[in-house]
Amino acid sequence: MADLSKIDEQLLEQIADIHGMPRGAFNIRKDGQLVERHSSANITIEAFTDKQGIKISIAPGTKNETVHIPVIMTKAGITDVVYNDFHIGDDADVTIVAGCGIHNAGDEKTEHDGIHSFWIGKNARVRYVEKHYGEGDGIGERVLNPTTNIYMDEGSRCDMETTQLKGVSSTVRDTNAEVASGAKLVLTEKLLTHGSQTATSNMTVRLLGDDSSVQVISRSVAQDESVQIFNPLVIGEAACRGHVQCDAIIMGSAKVKAVPGIEAASEDAQLIHEAAIGKIAGDQITKLMTLGLTEEEAEAEILDDFLS
Repeated sequence: MADLSKIDEQLLEQIADIHGMPRGAFNIRKDGQLVERHSSANITIEAFTDKQGIKISIAPGTKNETVHIPVIMTKAGITDVVYNDFHIGDDADVTIVAGCGIHNAGDEKTEHDGIHSFWIGKNARVRYVEKHYGEGDGIGERVLNPTTNIYMDEGSRCDMETTQLKGVSSTVRDTNAEVASGAKLVLTEKLLTHGSQTATSNMTVRLLGDDSSVQVISRSVAQDESVQIFNPLVIGEAACRGHVQCDAIIMGSAKVKAVPGIEAASEDAQLIHEAAIGKIAGDQITKLMTLGLTEEEAEAEILDDFLS
């Protein structure tokens, strides 16, 4: 196995420049074990000594770099708990790509619980993309329980997009955020469940400073007999702005429960929540069928567009 950490840093940057790729660092994990790890000149990845996981430190002012931290699970009967701490320096502008793929062809449960914590410096910008996927013809459960903690300093921005489309037996996602003055947080969640799958998403966002803001967008599709629960709560403690939007499509005998909550602890807080749950409109399917699609193709097209 090649030790990428020993490759000359200048050579890596030249390769990145030639191929137009953003420069950065990565940590690849499989079945609870490290596969490969590489730091860059501005991004350092170090393993914890007291627990499973890594500390990612991004230097102030870092631009156009990406951190990749994928997790792959291929064995039945194991539970992987990992802590990932991100320290993003002032004025940095970076992209972080994470996610977990579970392939369970056995009879025992496979579970991955990732606890991600972000400390985002002043005027820093972070784009975080996380995708979860499960597959396998075994009867063993595929379980993902992510926890995300976000601490945003003044003037920072974080765009966080999480996606889970099929294959995951059950998931409980907990997201907690504290947003300082002038900072903006955008949380976008996309979810599709089918069969007897269950998915719960709990969010608590505290807007602590003047001109802080959050936008929460949830789009989900529940099929067959699956169950989804969405519990977002935005708490405004200053002259802030918050908007929670939940849109869900329900199909078959599925159940969706959305309980968007807002709490104002300041007379200058401006908070809005809205939720909509319904089936696919018949005229949408009819319109696509007139263009030559079958009913199943029309339905799939609508769902793809809804979750895109």
